[in-house]
Amino acid sequence: MFECTTICTSSVAEKHKSEKRISAHVLLGFARSTRFASVWSFVLLSFFLFSTSTQAQSRKVLEDRRRTLIKEIGKTNALLEDTRSNRKNTINQYFTLQKQIEKRSQLITTLREEVQLWDQSITRSKEVVFALSEDIEKLKKEYGDMARKAYRMKLTDNTLLFIFSSKSFNDAFRRWNYLKQYDSYRQKQTRLIEGTQVTLSRKAVQLEERKARKEQLLLSELSQKNILDKELTDSDKILAELRSSEVKLEEELIEKKDVQRKLNKSIERIIAAQIERKLKKAPVNKPKPSTSTTNSTVIEATRSPSIALSSNFQSNRGHLPWPVDNGVIVGKFGDQAHPGLRNVRIKNNGIDIQTNADAIVKAIHEGVVLGMQFVPGQNYMLILEHGNYFTVYSNLKDVAVRRGTKVKPHDQLGTAAVDKISGNNEVHLEIWENKNPMNPASWLMRR
Repeated sequence: MFECTTICTSSVAEKHKSEKRISAHVLLGFARSTRFASVWSFVLLSFFLFSTSTQAQSRKVLEDRRRTLIKEIGKTNALLEDTRSNRKNTINQYFTLQKQIEKRSQLITTLREEVQLWDQSITRSKEVVFALSEDIEKLKKEYGDMARKAYRMKLTDNTLLFIFSSKSFNDAFRRWNYLKQYDSYRQKQTRLIEGTQVTLSRKAVQLEERKARKEQLLLSELSQKNILDKELTDSDKILAELRSSEVKLEEELIEKKDVQRKLNKSIERIIAAQIERKLKKAPVNKPKPSTSTTNSTVIEATRSPSIALSSNFQSNRGHLPWPVDNGVIVGKFGDQAHPGLRNVRIKNNGIDIQTNADAIVKAIHEGVVLGMQFVPGQNYMLILEHGNYFTVYSNLKDVAVRRGTKVKPHDQLGTAAVDKISGNNEVHLEIWENKNPMNPASWLMRR
């Protein structure tokens, strides 16, 4: 009887050991596949999250740019409506519309870039959803295989018998540890399936949201393109209208050239006088300049505080604030073709900025009020000194500062007046480096 019991127990133990080896093989395979699925999912999700983070930053930049452009288009549109209501001159309407077309084209480009980013995001989301779906199916199949093996083991044997049939304490401990790991893997598999399902559901919702966002952007792009087409048509009509009234434009051009001549003469006289005063203040032992040496070099030899102001002014190139809060350039700097007169060129030492009625004109940099003068056709003209640089503000209805006043950026200088020729509120801005006029548009911050 004892012998039979021993043989039976041994037989059961051997059978259990055999199934244990099979189950251990299944468990090992399951562990490896589970680990592989987990690692693959982790790598895929990590890449997706990194890509999403990078795309989110890019989208944030594009969204900010889009909001800024929409805001600027709104401001320009308000100025354009003012210009349209004024039939006295259509040149400003043409230039304002050109600026509006430029901004709207930039907006459409920004919208397209946003759509491309959303396309990439949707593609990656689809890849993640597909990979997660495959993972769930694989995990469910592996869990089913493991469950069936475990079920067969429980039907044919007893957990305690499996442990107590061990030949030694160490063997019993290993079997107990094996069963513990086996149960832990089953629980881990369950959690992994549930977690993957939750992630899959969340990604599916995000995918739908991104598709909806893309559709909104596509509709916005289409709307902006339709408006742009109309603005281009209006621009062509205005240009044709300008060219059909050459006599009137020639009269206005003659009058404008006369006003510019008087303004330039006043500016050059005031700046030349100031440079002469600086030269007289220069040290007696200053090095004699060569014929190619400019007044700028001579002035810098004085090592006066104005040098620091000049350096500060120059370092802010491209970042200087606008002289008005809301404005659009309707007169560009330099030598250029007249928009309405064929084979006629015009020259501008500064830029003309159309703005709102009674707009406050502000200093674009710290400096000292050098001079003020009333110029017929340009109302009041104000010159500020910034070391070796000078800024000129003309067509001011009134002036809020006096000669010698120290001003800071954004300090009020006066208010914009109505331009005699265009009939719109405008301010004329010039920037000079000693006796050389420069393009103010390259010094002001981009809008």
